[in-house]
Amino acid sequence: MLVCPECQFENPQANRFCQQCGASLTQKNCHECGASVDWSAEYCEACGAFTAEGWWAIIADAESSKTPAPPAASETPPGEEEQSSVPPETSQWKLDSQERYKISAEHPEGEANSEESSRFPFVQTAVWDSQPLQKPFLEVLLEQQDELFEEIEESGNFSQLSMSSDFWAKIGVPAIALPYLILQESYSPSVPSVRDAWQYEGKGIVLLEDRCHWDLLCDRWSDTDVSLLQLLCWLDETVKLWEGFATIGYCHSLLEPSNLLVDEDQTLCVQQLYPDPPNFQPTLQTLSRMWQRLFDRSGRTLYDPLPKFLMKASRGEFETIEAVRSHLQAIASEQNIDLTEPDSLDIPMPSTTEEESPVLESPDVTGDPEKMIYQSSADDMPTVVLPMQLSSLQNAGYTDIGRQREHNEDHFGIETQIRTQENPLGKTIQVRGLYVVCDGMGGHAAGEVASALAVETLEQYFQTYWTDAEELPDEETILNGILAANQKIYDINQQNERSGSGRMGTTLVVALIQNTNIAIAHVGDSRIYRITRKRGLEQLTVDHEVGQREIQRGVDPEDAYARPDAYQLTQALGPRGDDFVKPDITFLDINEDTLLLLCSDGLSDNDLLENNFQTYLTPLISSKANIDNGLLELIDFANQHNGHDNITGLLVRMKVRPNTDTTRM
Repeated sequence: MLVCPECQFENPQANRFCQQCGASLTQKNCHECGASVDWSAEYCEACGAFTAEGWWAIIADAESSKTPAPPAASETPPGEEEQSSVPPETSQWKLDSQERYKISAEHPEGEANSEESSRFPFVQTAVWDSQPLQKPFLEVLLEQQDELFEEIEESGNFSQLSMSSDFWAKIGVPAIALPYLILQESYSPSVPSVRDAWQYEGKGIVLLEDRCHWDLLCDRWSDTDVSLLQLLCWLDETVKLWEGFATIGYCHSLLEPSNLLVDEDQTLCVQQLYPDPPNFQPTLQTLSRMWQRLFDRSGRTLYDPLPKFLMKASRGEFETIEAVRSHLQAIASEQNIDLTEPDSLDIPMPSTTEEESPVLESPDVTGDPEKMIYQSSADDMPTVVLPMQLSSLQNAGYTDIGRQREHNEDHFGIETQIRTQENPLGKTIQVRGLYVVCDGMGGHAAGEVASALAVETLEQYFQTYWTDAEELPDEETILNGILAANQKIYDINQQNERSGSGRMGTTLVVALIQNTNIAIAHVGDSRIYRITRKRGLEQLTVDHEVGQREIQRGVDPEDAYARPDAYQLTQALGPRGDDFVKPDITFLDINEDTLLLLCSDGLSDNDLLENNFQTYLTPLISSKANIDNGLLELIDFANQHNGHDNITGLLVRMKVRPNTDTTRM
């Protein structure tokens, strides 16, 4: 089957165009020159640009229960490092029976790894996918095993299932992929996600995101523009990762300086995972030696307090992870950071929530996959608390008539003010934004009038009453603005003597942003979602409809939505007077990179966002992604599935960073 790159529809192998959306399944446009390029091509014939999907491959002996560890440094005389057991000439290797994945000439094997990495008996190389529209082998494999997993889950033994290499080998998943699969959910983006994994001719192969061109941590560490506060972030992140990696015996991933990278959001990441030597004990003193190497290699001179911290760590004065992180928090406090502010937050790092994040039970420092067991664990460790500031904000809005309506009753409004301040210490921005989406009702020349009037009224209202340049309007001010919009529409209904379903009205969602502070309000069933890397997709509003009203009264959700009027609105702007309009108003603080989505129900119906956010929304958190194009792709996709209604989406991308203004060296 060929998976359409536009709408994800699965097409027969012989199709040249997607039978659902019409997209080409044979050619795409070159990202450099725009020329047509075969999906199966590595380079553009017109300009020579690399156009294939590139990945980082780790190749090891498939029979090993774990990729063998390197010897300790003291066991290998200088100049006599143990070489890889896999032949270095890989350009002619056949990686799979279909010859789908091919060795890439983009960069040589192991280019991003240090000389120490040669002690690891596996090959690392860049590859490209010559059949990118085919499902990954791993996805097909797991789909074939659905019945097995269902039986295990129904038996109630899934949480006790040993994640042994034998178990996964039987269904075709190589042992080398297991640590990534185990860690990637709780430690993303620090641990690269798995694109594909398979076994072939005695080799286990896993494909990861190619991070070879990312910034090295040691290079960023030596940058004198990087603040002490940012260094504290990285130190704290290494401690958190150390704890997680120790549970499966992969602490050496943090002891290879060339394996430590920094992504665009300054988050500490690893390029790949390295196993620990036999009998290796993951002590904090070992980790402290890596920290010292970072300082030594960077040539950076820091007086107090980090050298003192490193000295204490190297002497073994910190016995627990909690002690290290508490000391880092104390350093932050000494730098005049107010830790009591409500908008202070945790250093961005992988979250572990009780319901969602699988980690490993009974830490096993040897990393024996035979003892790897999934279970849930709450993270109750102390966290370094730091204030954040907005580093950038971008927005995009688009509305589409859909495939079945004759006119568009949706309307949206965007007003953004960005003030930039720059001095020798860096650049800061001050942002104020008003974002509104309305879904009108009442028919042609009624619903669209109501939605447009609501947006216009709110824009005019907040121009007048949002007077504080530093603070969001309070709840009463926001409520009065919404009631003003309701009154405008209600007065027209009264003047025109409209009644019943003939009365025009509109739903409303509105977000007001002041730097990292947000106020949201809504009436009706239009929605606001928050998308972050840690928490995924979160619906911030609860629909004002009969079904939700019944659930709040204690009715079982299935029974509540069995009612014929379950989706009937209980609130809207315009049909009734102010006494019947009770908007929900909530205040939020942004403490990590965040994507806000305001949308009409044409976009959110049928759980479209819940089922597809990882494909269409999560990638847009990255500043490298084009937010306008991303929104258009999402609405095009919604048209394939929810084209029965008008579709409107409004995206706001907020990027944050630690507020280092008071701590620059």
